[in-house]
Amino acid sequence: MRLLVRSHVELECEDVCPTVAMLRPSSGDAQWVVSQSYEMAPWIRASEYTDSFGNVCQRFTLPEGISTIDVQSQVVVADDINDSEDDGFVLIDELPTDCLMYLLPSRYCPADAAIERAWEIVGKATPGFGQVMAISNWIRKNITYRYGVSTESTGAFETMEARAGVCRDFSHVAITLCRALRIPARYVSGYLHKLDPMDMHAWFEAYVGGSWHTFDATQATREPGRVVVSYGRDAADVAFLSNYGPMKVNAMKVSVEKLLTAG
Repeated sequence: MRLLVRSHVELECEDVCPTVAMLRPSSGDAQWVVSQSYEMAPWIRASEYTDSFGNVCQRFTLPEGISTIDVQSQVVVADDINDSEDDGFVLIDELPTDCLMYLLPSRYCPADAAIERAWEIVGKATPGFGQVMAISNWIRKNITYRYGVSTESTGAFETMEARAGVCRDFSHVAITLCRALRIPARYVSGYLHKLDPMDMHAWFEAYVGGSWHTFDATQATREPGRVVVSYGRDAADVAFLSNYGPMKVNAMKVSVEKLLTAG
């Protein structure tokens, strides 16, 4: 399917503010970017680079006062999510080297302290895909989606204790439990068609059966129509804005529209 993704951000700075943004989807295994525009007002000089996770980052210094960023992308993504219980556990010595960092504990995902809990949750589920689905189902049944119960510093264990959180928190719990079972798992930030309410979204991917697979503990089914903006070990790696000075986000508006042509 071909999706038209728009994001509008209004920012207010007390002084000039060095900033790194991750707002531009890029082509890769998950998608193909057909066309794109990136507008800033007032217009300022910017540069772009790729970080250690393969994310495309925009670097600029915002002026004092109000600035806006508008990004519009046409992106072709898969019509369906095709995988099954046959996608099994991959032995550590058979994993690609670039998967190994997604086995390690990270800021919000203390996997080394979750081994016993992870095995309790998955029970006798089939190693690999079946275990990841068991984790997703457990989260959806036991953790309530609720705004205002977590902050930027909330980690996976705090979310499990509170039994509530948002997509960011759901993904951290899932990643923590997967890594505790030695299943590589990574955080994904992007957009989901028909998400309600519409906003930037977070889900996770797990490496089973020899490739990365999409999972989303906030959804009853693993819906297609996903546009990836960034990957990371957890939310600390994929902030859509990293500001190095006082900054206020006055507004952020996101839309995802399915276009008639599939390209």
